[in-house]
Amino acid sequence: MILCAGESLIDMVPADGTFRPLAGGAVYNTAIALGRLGQRTGYLWPISRDPFGDQILRPLAEAGVNTDLCPRTDRLTTLALVTLTNGEARYSFYDEGSAGRMLHADDIGPLPETVTALFAGGISLVPDPCGATIEGLIAQHHDRLPVMIDPNIRPFFITDAGAYRARLARILPLADIVKLSADDLEWLYPDLSPEDAARAVLQTGPRLVLQTGGEAGAKAIWAGETVHAPAVRTTVADTIGAGDTFNAGVLASLDRQGLLSKDGIAAITPDQIRAALTLGAQAAAVTVSRPGANPPWAHEVPT
Repeated sequence: MILCAGESLIDMVPADGTFRPLAGGAVYNTAIALGRLGQRTGYLWPISRDPFGDQILRPLAEAGVNTDLCPRTDRLTTLALVTLTNGEARYSFYDEGSAGRMLHADDIGPLPETVTALFAGGISLVPDPCGATIEGLIAQHHDRLPVMIDPNIRPFFITDAGAYRARLARILPLADIVKLSADDLEWLYPDLSPEDAARAVLQTGPRLVLQTGGEAGAKAIWAGETVHAPAVRTTVADTIGAGDTFNAGVLASLDRQGLLSKDGIAAITPDQIRAALTLGAQAAAVTVSRPGANPPWAHEVPT
């Protein structure tokens, strides 16, 4: 089971002059996408007992995602007000004292032996106590489990850039796979080109650094020659959840190829990397073709 640990929230998405509440959150979207793609998936994040909490749980159940590790709480669900400019999403977060924000280490029980990989990232890494809790989870389990991290950096959400950079400097070296967008790389290393920035991250310890660039496709920076996969052409409704779905496609491909282990990633080949990038791009193309974070089901992408 691939365990996705990180934020869920309600995206208030523009619709006919008002806002429509949709369940979302970077790590949540990845969990939904993995479940829809047919992978055994678990989710870990506090879920409020408010009506939005029920709305968050329904798609997880429909996608077959295990939520046994999710603590329930009376704290309120995080809200993200979404605005769209030329299809690009921007967010304003209402998060102080929310269900997810207040996640503590003692809210997490022992991970079952069925957990075979860990995915984390998003805004859940930024504030405390939840950021420290997810950092601790990664530090506790990275020796046994392959770890993928997508920090999905939102500069407007970061109130202490120094503290967040320090956290990333601690946890990215613990990951086997790190996914970074061009915007993430520019924030991390503003004086470097995107590829040089990706190589700087690679040198800290990950086996693979995946770089996404929208229409430019995706590439993997690793010990061998850079591997590229083109974007899949489609009509874009919006980009909400695109990177999150790409992550799910990569993890699903690695799992299907029998590579989602410490040893499997260490011995990966260019063709295997390309297959993972390709499924990521195919899955993301479906998501951007329809409004909101609505990842594909297995029958909607090539096998």
